[in-house]
Amino acid sequence: MSAFNARCRACPRLADFLDTVRAEHPDYFAAPVPSFGDDEPKLLIVGLAPGMHGANRTGRPFTGDYAGILLYQTLFELGLASAPVSEHVDDGLKLYGVRITNAVKCLPPQNKPEISEIRQCNDFLRYEIAALPADCRLLALGKIAHDAVLRAYDLSLSSLPFAHAAQHALPDGRLLVDSYHCSRYNTQTRRLTAEMFRQVFSFLATA
Repeated sequence: MSAFNARCRACPRLADFLDTVRAEHPDYFAAPVPSFGDDEPKLLIVGLAPGMHGANRTGRPFTGDYAGILLYQTLFELGLASAPVSEHVDDGLKLYGVRITNAVKCLPPQNKPEISEIRQCNDFLRYEIAALPADCRLLALGKIAHDAVLRAYDLSLSSLPFAHAAQHALPDGRLLVDSYHCSRYNTQTRRLTAEMFRQVFSFLATA
């Protein structure tokens, strides 16, 4: 296991893509995006990867893009965030008992990481999970995040099937809960509604 490396270039495709993005957008963060939130969380939220004009631009997960709208609004409504909107890294936002990370730390082309990249980056997630408080729960936003958690535990990807609001007991006693990703597509098609999302968080807060 290894801790997050802000200068990681282990995935050639992603490293080259970030070089291109940085040249086109010199004011963008355009680097591996670190986790954000409480140092001793009760809940670790695992997303997919930085978005081009979101975390890849701002340097903070789910910040400055559409996917973060529902996430941060929900956290605020439940008293887990100091503000309902996450716009940039200097906005003073704080999370309470929550930490947000991604299965893949670098922006992938078309927001689609390759399996080899997911596996390469999984060592960072494995390290982060191992350092969590024993009573910390995990929330996977989407199947890629769900599978990344299983990989971090050396579990077969078929052993705990992904499904919205599904609950899984992990080998160390922690609880993993699934949700559809709060992406623009999922929310606009109403595959994921605000109420569905809030119910997942409400369960995590009381389980």
